[in-house]
Amino acid sequence: MIAYLNGKLAYKSPALVYIDVQGVGYEVQISLNTYSRIQDQENCKLLTYLHIKEDAHTLYGFFEEAERSLFLLLISVSGIGASTARMMLSSLQPEDIQRAIMMENDKMLESVKGIGAKTAKRIILELKDKVAKQRDSNIHLSSNANNTIQDDALNALVTLGIARNMAEQAIQKVLKAEPLLHDLEGLIKKALKSL
Repeated sequence: MIAYLNGKLAYKSPALVYIDVQGVGYEVQISLNTYSRIQDQENCKLLTYLHIKEDAHTLYGFFEEAERSLFLLLISVSGIGASTARMMLSSLQPEDIQRAIMMENDKMLESVKGIGAKTAKRIILELKDKVAKQRDSNIHLSSNANNTIQDDALNALVTLGIARNMAEQAIQKVLKAEPLLHDLEGLIKKALKSL
């Protein structure tokens, strides 16, 4: 298993890069999320996953561990291959995918090309508990600066005196109706109206 590659970027495109590691060039498939993070770099370190199939050995590269962990969770779901998982990570930020799974927001998952209603529901069913465990372990490692809009909205509603479970349901209702809402103030106002 190749855990990571650290070298010079010989070629960059939104879908793949060539990394020169001491004279050996590796072709690595990447998501748009990773591409946006390495766009201005000449040298970089990518965490990798080697996907072995009967007819191909493909390296997938990730800028950070959170993206690689989510990729591995996604490909563990029946019907989700490595290409589909990469498409999901290119269409949505890893935090958005985690939030969609936690909030059972199948509409947000369906917004990704190649993900239908049944597949979105299967992803939520199979990964909800795993993503919750992963997020819980990451909370201890990350600072409050990494809170998602959903977490911030939940904290605000609880501070206003609304019961936590009612606040979670209100936020979930708003995000199901508007999966691409990224405005904290708007989310809080709409959640309050839905109570």
